Amino acid sequence: MTEFIAEQGLASLAEDKQFEHFASFLTVGRSLSEAFDTSDTVVGSGGDTGIDAIAIIVNGSLVDDDAVIQEFVERNGYLDVSFIFVQTERSSSFETAKIGQFCYGVLDFFKDEPSLPRSKEVTKLGKVMSAIYRQSSKFKRGNPTCRLYYVTTGVWTGDAALEARRRAATDDLTALRIFRSVEFIPVDSEGIQRLNRESRNSVSREFDFALKAVVPNIEGVTESYVGLLPAPEFLRLVEDENHEILKGIFYDNVRDWQDFNVVNSEMRETLTSGATRSRFALMNNGVTVIAKTLRTTANRFYIEDYQVVNGCQTSHVLHDQRDLLDETVMVPLRLIATRDDEVISSIVKATNRQTEVREEQLLALSDFQKKLETYFGAFPDDQRLYYERRSRQYNSVGGIEKTRVITPGGLIRAFASMFLQEPHRATRSYRRILDRVGSDLFVPTDKLEPYYVAALASYRLEYLFRNQILPTEYRSARYEILLALRLYEMPSPLPKMNSNAIERMCKPLIEKLWSAAESERMFKRATDAVLAVANGDLESAPLRTEPFTDALMAVAIQSRA
Repeated sequence: MTEFIAEQGLASLAEDKQFEHFASFLTVGRSLSEAFDTSDTVVGSGGDTGIDAIAIIVNGSLVDDDAVIQEFVERNGYLDVSFIFVQTERSSSFETAKIGQFCYGVLDFFKDEPSLPRSKEVTKLGKVMSAIYRQSSKFKRGNPTCRLYYVTTGVWTGDAALEARRRAATDDLTALRIFRSVEFIPVDSEGIQRLNRESRNSVSREFDFALKAVVPNIEGVTESYVGLLPAPEFLRLVEDENHEILKGIFYDNVRDWQDFNVVNSEMRETLTSGATRSRFALMNNGVTVIAKTLRTTANRFYIEDYQVVNGCQTSHVLHDQRDLLDETVMVPLRLIATRDDEVISSIVKATNRQTEVREEQLLALSDFQKKLETYFGAFPDDQRLYYERRSRQYNSVGGIEKTRVITPGGLIRAFASMFLQEPHRATRSYRRILDRVGSDLFVPTDKLEPYYVAALASYRLEYLFRNQILPTEYRSARYEILLALRLYEMPSPLPKMNSNAIERMCKPLIEKLWSAAESERMFKRATDAVLAVANGDLESAPLRTEPFTDALMAVAIQSRA
């Protein structure tokens, strides 16, 4: 845990709070493809209903705003939901009474009229839960899943009393008839070590690949194969042990899951029909997998640190129809082993040009992001941020402060808030921002400095929250605060993102943001502006709406006049 605390900059917290963050990182992180801030999940305090961390994952994303649910319905047409609850105990044993309190708190969370007092954080997440169940007709694979992690430094003995308490917890929650599955997962000291190892290692899989042919030597490629893989064996590559899709392995695929559009619906019909299911391999373009590590023993293959760079739609349809798949359903597979980034980039572009992907998307999500990664890494050590171009690429890298890692999603939200002046879309309408990749952001000719400013401002703001220099209850307005800071330091109208003028404007702001005193001063001023628009009450203010953004811009402009 010591390494985690140092990497996450949590040394100022009490030891029990550090353990809550660590437990959340280990348990919730298993279900997310991108890095996340444990401050978004830890709720342990007065009014926490006996729960230390809560994560609500919708369509692969961590959600803490009830308004986002409607956007998922509109954009995806479905909801795939998991609820995760975490309780921690620094004790040498598991106690049935405390397990009972934890489970009662979880039960109470799902009540229409809860009996336990709730903190602001739990109340907010309760609204998200209610919004989800109001859209129950959109549940894609049935009701949500529910997982309870009880994490302690002791040893799970599995004695009769503990097992009885565990069964009672799952039975009580199952009786609500609102989950498709309920799990109570005890994590003892050995389990903590195992989860910690998993969190730092790249994704790896073993599978049987008998129907294959070796591709002759190709420059830059260690080895490669083409062949047919039985669908159940293929699913081992794209699912976790809970049969959830591994979102992180599709990052370099460029296109996200497109839901059941015309093409994907036809693919599904092929699988649902007994007459056509066995012809799947003849009716599908197949899947391309690139692995950094590949080892073989006869037909047994081991791959590590791999990506599905073409075949995201095929993978998701097969995952959706997993219950119908048997050994007669074959998936065309191209398996390539290489560590050459140029080779990987060329394969990503070539394979995705065979589908309906715009050229600017390919440039934005490969060449431009690679430039960002290089640019971020070129700063001196004390000013270096790490752009996570590939999902979880820094998890296994020691010696870096993980709070300095910025994900593509985090950068897009920060940049849209500051430079597109749309903090109201950063969470509630995030997909609409993604639609503008290549036209309004990640444009190949854009200067890199504004993206570094957005990443740095986000990092410094989180530092102030984490160290309680700014009250943590202001985190709900973090995107509005980022905009306010930019409005004060770089007033509108801004030069174009590809101009030398924007580069010149960014450089002094970068220096100020790295100054502890200046950074604190700027963010306190920005926070005051947001509070003024909210009339001092962020909880009831219409945050993340366009009218609030307009009012904030007016206040900032007026104060500069």
